[in-house]
Amino acid sequence: MSKLDGHSLDHEDAAVEPTDPTEQGEQNYNTTAATVATVAVVGVGALVFEAALIPGLALGVAAMLVPKFLPQIGTALNPLVKSTVRSAYRVGRKTRELVAEAEEHVHDIVAEVDAEAETKAAAAENDAKRTTVASAA
Repeated sequence: MSKLDGHSLDHEDAAVEPTDPTEQGEQNYNTTAATVATVAVVGVGALVFEAALIPGLALGVAAMLVPKFLPQIGTALNPLVKSTVRSAYRVGRKTRELVAEAEEHVHDIVAEVDAEAETKAAAAENDAKRTTVASAA
């Protein structure tokens, strides 16, 4: 059909109803409620007949729920992971600074010890020269 001012004159387009986003949420809620009820009934049955089945049942429920909630968990943990990485990076950088400072202090002490040893060696050499000059005179 023809268009006037960018609007279509098809009546088929007008027949499409927009979907209500709350209906999908209610459907997910109903599905989740049914799943929880089923798991509860199976859990009670397992408890009545054999208590040793409970750990396996818990693992099964966890395995069923993980794919549904993993993206949400990942999104929720993202700030925690970022702050942990930032903190670890800061600690690593601070540790490197402290090690570099300690290394510098050790090098300074070694240089002082070397300087003292050279001064003592020079003094001992001068004393040896004086004693040989005094004994020769």
